[in-house]
Amino acid sequence: MKRWWKSAIVLAGLLSLSTGARSEDRKIKMKVAPVYPQMLRKMNIGGTVKLNVVVASDGHVVETTAIGGHPMLVEPAMDAVKRWKFEPASTPSNIIVEVKFDPSSL
Repeated sequence: MKRWWKSAIVLAGLLSLSTGARSEDRKIKMKVAPVYPQMLRKMNIGGTVKLNVVVASDGHVVETTAIGGHPMLVEPAMDAVKRWKFEPASTPSNIIVEVKFDPSSL
């Protein structure tokens, strides 16, 4: 088998593993707002935390992994998203979620 065929087969396998539902395919049924650390709000520190979220077929969050964001905001974002509920689907999904922290909001 030629080398490029092996690469094509490996790539096809990887693509089939990563074809979980996109965020627009799994609607959020219940969102829990994150707890904004008071110290960070007073210091005017905000930003967006980006998470990779694994959602089970029944809609509950199985796992969250931080992709980016202020290190002191990651844990409150993960704690909130772990309590979110999504609509059921036939298979589990990997979804990218962004949680925004705005120090000017109340």
